[in-house]
Amino acid sequence: MKVKRPVRPLRWAAVREVRALVPLLVCLAVLVALLTAVAAAGPGLLDRLAGRALASRLEQEQRAGPGILFSARFEPADSADSAAWASDLAEDLFPVTDVIANAAPDALNGGLKHDSTRVELPTLDTVTTAGQVGLGLVYASDAPGRGAYAEGRPPARSSEGSKGVEIAVSTRTRDALKLRLGQKLPLSPGALDKVQATAVVVGFFTADDTDAKGGDADSTGTKGTGTKGADAEDGHAKGAGADAKEAGGAAGGDRLWRELPLLAGPSRLPPDTAAALDWEARALVAPRTVTTLQAQAGAVLTVTWGMRLDLDTQTAARFAGEQGQGELQRLLVRYPDDARSVFCGDIADYGGMYCEIGPHPASTLQDSTQLSEVLTDFGRQWRQGRVVISFALASLLVVGLLAAAVTALLAVRRSLDAHRLQRARGASAMGLALTRAVHPAPAVLLGLAAGIAAARQLPGPAPAYRHALLVAVLIWLLLPALTWHALRDRGARTGHGPGPFAAGRRLTVEVVVLLLAAAGVLALRSRGTATDAGGPDPLLAAVPALLGLATVAVLVRCYPLPVRVLARLSARRRGVVALIALSRAAKEAPARALALLVLVVTLAGAVFGGLVAGTLAEGRREAAAWQVGADASYLGAHRSPAIAERLAQVRGVRGTVRVRQLRVDPTSATSGSRYGIASLVGIDGARLRAAAPGSPAARALDTAGLTGPRPGTDIRVLATGARAGDRLTLTSHGRTLRLYVVGPLPDDVLKDAALGPVRGTTPLRQRMLLADNGDLTAIGASDFEGSALLLYGPRLDVQTLRSLVPRATHDMGAGQLRIRSEEQADAEADGMISVLRAAHTTCTALAVLLALLALVLELLLSAEARGRTTAYLRTLGLGGRATAGLHLLQLMPMVLAAVAGGTALGLTLPALLGPALDLREFTGGPAAPTPHPDLLLTAALGTGLGVLVVAAVGVETWIGRRRGLGAVLRLGRNGD
Repeated sequence: MKVKRPVRPLRWAAVREVRALVPLLVCLAVLVALLTAVAAAGPGLLDRLAGRALASRLEQEQRAGPGILFSARFEPADSADSAAWASDLAEDLFPVTDVIANAAPDALNGGLKHDSTRVELPTLDTVTTAGQVGLGLVYASDAPGRGAYAEGRPPARSSEGSKGVEIAVSTRTRDALKLRLGQKLPLSPGALDKVQATAVVVGFFTADDTDAKGGDADSTGTKGTGTKGADAEDGHAKGAGADAKEAGGAAGGDRLWRELPLLAGPSRLPPDTAAALDWEARALVAPRTVTTLQAQAGAVLTVTWGMRLDLDTQTAARFAGEQGQGELQRLLVRYPDDARSVFCGDIADYGGMYCEIGPHPASTLQDSTQLSEVLTDFGRQWRQGRVVISFALASLLVVGLLAAAVTALLAVRRSLDAHRLQRARGASAMGLALTRAVHPAPAVLLGLAAGIAAARQLPGPAPAYRHALLVAVLIWLLLPALTWHALRDRGARTGHGPGPFAAGRRLTVEVVVLLLAAAGVLALRSRGTATDAGGPDPLLAAVPALLGLATVAVLVRCYPLPVRVLARLSARRRGVVALIALSRAAKEAPARALALLVLVVTLAGAVFGGLVAGTLAEGRREAAAWQVGADASYLGAHRSPAIAERLAQVRGVRGTVRVRQLRVDPTSATSGSRYGIASLVGIDGARLRAAAPGSPAARALDTAGLTGPRPGTDIRVLATGARAGDRLTLTSHGRTLRLYVVGPLPDDVLKDAALGPVRGTTPLRQRMLLADNGDLTAIGASDFEGSALLLYGPRLDVQTLRSLVPRATHDMGAGQLRIRSEEQADAEADGMISVLRAAHTTCTALAVLLALLALVLELLLSAEARGRTTAYLRTLGLGGRATAGLHLLQLMPMVLAAVAGGTALGLTLPALLGPALDLREFTGGPAAPTPHPDLLLTAALGTGLGVLVVAAVGVETWIGRRRGLGAVLRLGRNGD
C-alpha cells in the first residue's frame, strides 16, 4: 500500500510560520514609516522651526514699535501759493508713503509693510477744570476709527465750517482732565510758539479696547491699498483698520497706545516743574490741523513712517540660516538707500530742505532700525537651538533603530530552530541570511513609501530622500545581518557557555566604544556646531548614540557587582526567590545590553531636553532681573534728571537707588604698576541696603563700613585682585584721584542684579572697583559712561511710568525704562524657547513610545528563558506570588541601572558638550545660567518605567499560570 505524503500539514505549517511573522512585519513597517518620515523631513523641519522662531522674534521685537523708522523734516508751505494752503497733509504724504512702501525688496514677499505715518506737534498750553495742561497734538494714520469712540466722533478732515481746532482724547484723559463733549479749550504758546487758537473736543475714544474696531483704510496710503480717494469727512478716522488687520488684529490696535502712551492717558506733573503745568496729555487731530498750526508758528515739523517686517513662516525659513541671515542683512541695509533715492534722488543730507512733501520743502529721509542687531542675536541663539533639536531628533532615530533591531531579533529567535536544522542539513549561513532578506522587503518598501508620503505633506522644501533611503536600508539589513550572526559557525554551537576569546572580544568592543564616544565629544567641543552641510549635523547626530553605547558599556560592567553582593546576602536567608532572581540578573547583564541602551538613550534625551528647557526658563528670568536690577530701572538717568525725578515720584515707588559706572585704568600709588582696565561702580549703599536687604553689594559696602562719611579725601573701594591697604591713583580731567582699597570684593557682588543695568551695557571687565556714591563727589555726573536709577516697589504704576518713558521713543536722550514684569513677560513669550520646547516634547513623546515598544519586545524576547526557570521552580512547589516576585526582582536591577545611567548622562551632557552648547547665548546675564533639571519629568519617566515593568510582570505571571509545564519543558530540548 502506497503511503501519501502529508502535504497539507506541511502547507499549514508554512502558513502558520508566515502568520507568526505578520505582526513583526507590521511592526517593522510602522517603524520604517516613522523613522523615514523623521529622516526625510528632518532638514526641512529644522528650517521650518527656524522660520517660526525668527518670525516670532521679529514680532516680539516690534511690539514696542516698527522695525524700521523713516523720518523727514518739513517746513510750512509757501504763503504766496494759495493752492498750497488748501492742500491736505494726508494727501501730500500719500506719494511719499507709496515710495517707501514700493521700495521694499521683492525677496521679502510683501513682508515689509507700512505700519503708520505720524506727525507730533510740540506741546501747547491750555487750561481745564483740572488745572494747567501741556497738550501735544498728534496726527496718526493708525488712529482709532469711529467704532472705537465711546462718545462723539473723530476730528473732521475738512476744516470747512469748523469754528476751531477739533481734537479727540481718550476716555481716561476725559476723566482726569474733566472734559466734556463740545468743550472749547484755549490754546496758547508753549513748546510750540506763536500759536493762538481754540480747540474743540469732538470725541472720546477708548484706548483700553485693543480689538481694532475702527478704521477702513490707511488715510496716507499703504502699498496696494488704494486709499487716495478716502472719504473726506471720515478720512482721518480711517487709520487703523487695514494696517491693524494686516498686523494682527488686537496687537495692531494696541500699538499706538504703547508707542504714544500719553494718548491713552495723561500724566500728572510734579508741583515744582519749571513750566508751571499740572498735567501733560496728547490729543488726536486731523491732518489739516497740523499744517494750519504749523503755518501760524512757522515751525519745522517731523513726520515719521513706520515699516514693520512681518514675515510668514515659509519666507522667514529662507532667511533663518547663516546665508539667509546675511542676505536679509544686506536687503535691510540697501532698502533705506533705495527709498531715499526714489524719494529725492541721490542728495546727501546736509540739513537743507532740498526735497518736497507736497508743497512743503522737506529734508531727505532719515532711517533707524534695530533689526540688524536682532538678526545677529538670533543667529547666535539659533546655532545653539539647532544643537538641542538635533539631539532630540538623533535620540529619536537611535531609539527607533534599536526598536527595529529588537523586532528583528525576535523574528530571528522564532525561526532559529528551523534555521539550525537547515544548517545541519548543509545550508550556509550566508544563503539563509540572503533568503531571510526577502521577508522584510515588502514591509520596508511599504513603510518607506508611507514615510516619504508623510514627509511630502509638510510645507517647505522637498524631503531629504537620501536620508530616508539610508534609514530604510539600515532597517532592512537588520534581519539578514542578525540571522547570519546567529547561524555563523561560532553562533551555531549548541552550548550556552561563552565561546573561546569571548571575554577578549567583549573587552575590545567596549574599549572601542569608549574611545569613539570620547573622540566624538572632543571633536564636537573643538569644532563647535558650525557645519557647511545642510540639514542635521552628522557628528552631532552620532554623539548621542556613542554616549549611550559608552554608558551602557560602563553599566553592564558595573551594575552586576552590587547585584552579586545582594545575591550573596540573600543566600544567607531563607527562600530561593531572591537568590535565583538576583543571580540571573547579574549573569544576564550582557544579554540586557540592547534593552539597557534603549532605555538609557531615551531617558538621557528626555532629561537633557528637560534640563535645557528648565535652565532656559529660569535663566531668562534671572537675566531679566539682571537687566532691570530692581522692580524697574531708568537707564541714562544722568542725561535726563528731570524725568528721573518724576519717575521717583510715581505712585508705588517705595525707594530709589542710583548706580553709576566709570571705565578707569588706575595705577599703583606705590609701585606705579598698572592695575588694569576696570569698572568703577558707585552705588547708594545705605539706600540699597534698605530697599534690597539681600543685595550682596549692599551687604559688602555695609560690612566694610563704606556707607558712612569718609574720613579723608581718598575714595574708599572694594577691589578685585587687590589687597586691603593698597592705594591706587587715576586721572580724571587733569585731576589725580586717589583710591584706597579697604578690602577685596566678594565674588557674589559680581553677580548682584542691582549692578546689572550699568554693567550689562558694556562688555564685562575682569576687574571691578565698588564704592559708595558718597565718595564719588569729585567725579562729575557727565563723566560716567553709564548710570541707572533703580526703582523699588511691589506695586508700581506701570501705566504712569510708561507715560513718562515709552518703550518706543525717538528721543535717544530720553533714556530707557526697563520694567521687570515686562521683561519677564517677553522672556516667557520668546518664540525660540517655545520652538525648542515643542520640538523636545514631540521627540521625547515619540522616543518614549518607541522605547516602550522596544522594551515590550525585549520582554517577549527573554520571556522563554524566564518561563523555563519558572517552570523548574513550579515543579519544586513555587507559588504564583513567588513567581511574580522572581520576575520583578530579575528585571528591577536593569531598570534601576537604566534610570541611573540615563539620568546621569542627560544631566552631564551640557558639561560634556562644553562650547558646543552655550546656553548663555539664550539668556544673557553675567554668567552661564544655573542648571535647572526638570525633576517632575525625570520622576515621571522613572515611575512610568517601573509601572511598565510591574504590569509586564503581572501579565507574564498570569500567562504562566494558564500555561502547562509541558508547553515549556520538553525532553531533548537544549538546556532542559
